[in-house]
Amino acid sequence: MEELPPSLLIDILSRLPDSADLVRCRLVSKTLNASSYEVRALSHLCTPSRYHKYRSRNDNHLARTTPFKSAFKNLVLNSRGLETISIGVEKSLGRKSYDEVEDDGDDLYLTDVRFLEEWLPVIGGGLKSLSISDFWSQSSWRRSDALAFISSYCYSLLELEVKNAWLSVDGLKLMPKLTTLTLEYIRLDDEDLNKVCDCFPGLQVLNLIGVGGLKEPKIDFMHLKICHWIVSNAPTSLTILAPNLVELKLECVRPRSLVLETPSLSVLHLTVEKADKFKMKDIPSLISLQVAAWDLCCLLRMFRSSRAVKMLRVDIPKRNELVTPMLRLDTLLDYFPNVSSLKLGAGAWLAALCTEKNAFLSVERFEGRVKMNGLKEITAHVVFDEVETSLSFVSCILDRFADLSGMALLIHSEVDSSLASQFMWKCRANWPRVRWRWGIWEEGTQDIWLSDAY
Repeated sequence: MEELPPSLLIDILSRLPDSADLVRCRLVSKTLNASSYEVRALSHLCTPSRYHKYRSRNDNHLARTTPFKSAFKNLVLNSRGLETISIGVEKSLGRKSYDEVEDDGDDLYLTDVRFLEEWLPVIGGGLKSLSISDFWSQSSWRRSDALAFISSYCYSLLELEVKNAWLSVDGLKLMPKLTTLTLEYIRLDDEDLNKVCDCFPGLQVLNLIGVGGLKEPKIDFMHLKICHWIVSNAPTSLTILAPNLVELKLECVRPRSLVLETPSLSVLHLTVEKADKFKMKDIPSLISLQVAAWDLCCLLRMFRSSRAVKMLRVDIPKRNELVTPMLRLDTLLDYFPNVSSLKLGAGAWLAALCTEKNAFLSVERFEGRVKMNGLKEITAHVVFDEVETSLSFVSCILDRFADLSGMALLIHSEVDSSLASQFMWKCRANWPRVRWRWGIWEEGTQDIWLSDAY
């Protein structure tokens, strides 16, 4: 390895996932030791094992364990040319509450400005990417001015990520070069997002995951391309004004008002229980649409102008109501005539099956309507307690869509195995022209496919 060119050796060391590995490399040879101080990227992670060692040190002064912050400062201040820094606690520790950990120290309070003052002014000017994943048990009750401090010294920063902290926006300065911002599990003192929008005008990628403290947030970015927003609380209104946005994933509960002015979208994933007022500009270039909502048909009506959609996924989340909502497949035919791939979540499958079973969908209803002739494949999450009704529904689908050539059905893990085997066997026997794919699904787990792809 010592025969490698220095630039390649530095690049390899810069890709190590944890600073502990970098320190070990220093002990191998003089060449690796010298190169280790030239790395461009450094990641310093507090794992559960490290956390318990630090706690042992507090209880036993004889233990020889360098404090987490001190070890990080030594690494950073002795390195030359750092462009990327990641410091944080491992995910399994990061979201633990004070009650779970009972930790009122500050040795892992990483958005503490006093800690940032010890190293960030020295290297901040050369940083391109900075990630801080704080320890929630120590940070959740301490309001931090870390954003203002970072904006004062990291004037060349392109990417910023902060997790598990309470952040103020007081004193936040303009950061025109920042293109990517991720805030995850943050209590943010910017209830309308006005300060964020004003100080980060060049954002192209924005991730807001579980950001609390918002009342009437408005995302207003001219250059934004990608946005992922999981709303943790129930703000009065949500507004997104982004003329160049091409991909949006939005998950919220029940805002009284939802406004989307995103005419350039090509990919949209929308999960919302219900919006009392939903205002949306036409999205003529929308290609992929995923919608999960209790009032699904009402929401889909808002997308009637998006006739270019080719990939459609719909679902109806579980609720306590005994009444199953209706989902008329002919509605999908009317709204999205050019769909080639249709995915039905478990709630959507059940709603469509019940609608068919109750004769809301009949052959006559399709007369004079636009057909979904281009539909090639259907993927569905299936639940059933008897076979014949499900077979009848599959037959209905295949009769409607003559061009349909592939069906991928994921059967719920709680369905009796003998019923599932019988269902699969009859599907293959009754419709041999169709390419079948089978799998198993369960809430909260990844789908498992039992047969190969088409």
